[in-house]
Amino acid sequence: MHGTDRDRRGRNWRPHRRHGIGTGGTCGDTVFDQYERALPVGSGLVVQPVGLSVLDGLGLANAARALGQRIVRMAGHEATTGRQALDVTYDPDGQAREGLAMHRAALHGVLLQGAQGAGVRFELGASVTALDGTRFRVGETLTDAFDLLVDAAGAGSPLSPIKTRPLPFGAIWGTVDWPDATDLPPDELRQCYRAAAHMIGVLPIGRPVAGGPQQAAIFWSMPRDSHGAWRAAPLDDWKAEAQHLWPAIAPFLARIDDHNQMTMARYSHGTLRRPFADGIAHIGDAWHRASPQLGQGANMALLDAWALIRAVAQGPIAEAGQRMFNARRMHVRAYQGFSAAFTPMYQSNSRSLPALRDRILFPVSQIWPATRVLPRLVRGDVLPPLAAGLGY
Repeated sequence: MHGTDRDRRGRNWRPHRRHGIGTGGTCGDTVFDQYERALPVGSGLVVQPVGLSVLDGLGLANAARALGQRIVRMAGHEATTGRQALDVTYDPDGQAREGLAMHRAALHGVLLQGAQGAGVRFELGASVTALDGTRFRVGETLTDAFDLLVDAAGAGSPLSPIKTRPLPFGAIWGTVDWPDATDLPPDELRQCYRAAAHMIGVLPIGRPVAGGPQQAAIFWSMPRDSHGAWRAAPLDDWKAEAQHLWPAIAPFLARIDDHNQMTMARYSHGTLRRPFADGIAHIGDAWHRASPQLGQGANMALLDAWALIRAVAQGPIAEAGQRMFNARRMHVRAYQGFSAAFTPMYQSNSRSLPALRDRILFPVSQIWPATRVLPRLVRGDVLPPLAAGLGY
């Protein structure tokens, strides 16, 4: 959106400003970011079909597909019993639906190039600390006033009034080149669990840049306060434990020789009741935060940004936040609930929940209609991502 755009009243309006360069933050007009250069944070993710639809709408899906790795199935088993605990095929009906796994740097690069090509301006090294009406406060100075400010600063946003609860488990993540000596399929997310206290996984994520090596994201769950103890222990102790749990992980762990190759991620859960106010809209993790267990975080941010783009285009700018909220709230509410319900079955100290997962929920998941519902849950479209009115 540019300064020549007009709202329905025909009034020239000033371009909106966005704070933060996250997954949703590269869809803005002028972006303020605290870092001196735009860079992503994190390892791998899956762009679900709903997220790919947004990239299609932005004209960026082909660039993303050129770097990412198609994912057709998610599977996991319990290490002690060998019992299957997760098995979801993206496209049981054969309609060419799939996920696209990517390194965050690759997705960030695609979005950044698209934003730069659209004329988005970046103010780097600009740490936004507060709002003053419709202005950002950057250090001791105020920006110009704008008709719409967008908070896309993620879980660390200083602008969002969201209240969250810390989740008891987090995970360490790392990125390695895909090894030749593995039998794991390159188009599936694979996980292994010991009850719910340990989860280790491998996600093929394609290439970070064109011509780069094929890579994988590996992750290991742990209590959020255990990272210090993990770093203090010999790395080989952890690798031996992980390989005992799941021997197939060995070729990937062989590429890890330093604690610093694995980064700790801690998660929280919460949702803003009203993700907008006069002159500002909050999107992505600044609006709603959850565990990444369902693989929806980046997709939710993309959907929020897309809803806001359409909301601005379809009515007065002053009402855009409300229209975005109306279009997204049911989908956000549903997936926040799904995440809260499912996460403890895979990441917790519970003994009963993983037993319920393995002995009851998994067998039921292989029976119709669950065989149709679960793929939709994973794809992100168990409910319409955008309510009627804004389209999709």
